Amino acid sequence: MELFDITVVGGGPTGLFALFYAGMRGAKAKVIDALPELGGQLYALYPEKYIYDMPGIPAITGQALVDQCVEQAFQWEHKRCLGERVTSVEKLADGNIKLVTDKAEHLSKIVILANGIGAFTPRRLAAPTAASFEGKGLTYYARNFDVFAGQRVVIVGGGDSAVDYALAIASRAKSVHLVHRSNFRAHPHTVDQLRASTVTIHQPDHEIKEVHGDDAVRAVTIVQTKTKAEQMVDCDIILCALGFVSDLAEVKKWGIELEGNGIKVNTETQETSIKGVYAAGDVVAHAGKLKLIACGTSEAAIAVNQAMNYMDPNQKVQPVHSSNLTLPISAKVGAKP
Repeated sequence: MELFDITVVGGGPTGLFALFYAGMRGAKAKVIDALPELGGQLYALYPEKYIYDMPGIPAITGQALVDQCVEQAFQWEHKRCLGERVTSVEKLADGNIKLVTDKAEHLSKIVILANGIGAFTPRRLAAPTAASFEGKGLTYYARNFDVFAGQRVVIVGGGDSAVDYALAIASRAKSVHLVHRSNFRAHPHTVDQLRASTVTIHQPDHEIKEVHGDDAVRAVTIVQTKTKAEQMVDCDIILCALGFVSDLAEVKKWGIELEGNGIKVNTETQETSIKGVYAAGDVVAHAGKLKLIACGTSEAAIAVNQAMNYMDPNQKVQPVHSSNLTLPISAKVGAKP
């Protein structure tokens, strides 16, 4: 097996930034991801959804952000191992780490886990008739907003995804209703935009009581949970944005210490309970954790710099000058002498 300096598990923005920084530090790196394309959850679930909290970028779609992250990371010729799910991580007697996937074995001096929330499944709509309409108008994903054009859409949820979906779809759909049972958990600014939009809001204390239809969704019954008043709303598509249930079952098998629903790390280094194995992004759990892409990229940079020092104590944890970094030719073009 070919030995790499750094192997990143997870090809989302956090993992891609770890690859970028590995290149900056001159490390030989590769990425392993279970998905067939790079981008993580943004690729799989939110390619057309706008992201508003990236530094220096007022608004950008998930796919556009992924494209830029890939371009940034692969200024160096990192190896891509896609469509591979990691099944075990083992620290060897010589200090290196062996990763086994469902397709191959990999050897690395350092591993950085940036695999998000692990295997994820959507929280299902609780209405008793809902399950029979999955794939028949009821969906938990919105990869292509064009499918909503001219449609009557009901969105269920009150977090950032639900509100962002409603705002993005409103101009394309024939009508949009948003149903939520409690207070919004989205950014106040986007909630204000929602309230000023054409979206009909059923919130708080509203739920979908029943889904109606035959071979496809035709309508929903919305109930006001306190007054028990009911309203039937015709619709063609139900988009549920109720969050996801994470599953770190595989990580538990690797012997890495967990904390709550994530991996426990030393927040000064991002190192896990296994020496040489670091973690960054949504897979990490600690008291001050914020699950933001910007925070994940910061953790990735910390992990890479700490890893370089771990591999070679003569390597500084933090490069002082840009001349310490291994910049690609593209980054040097136009540089002043």
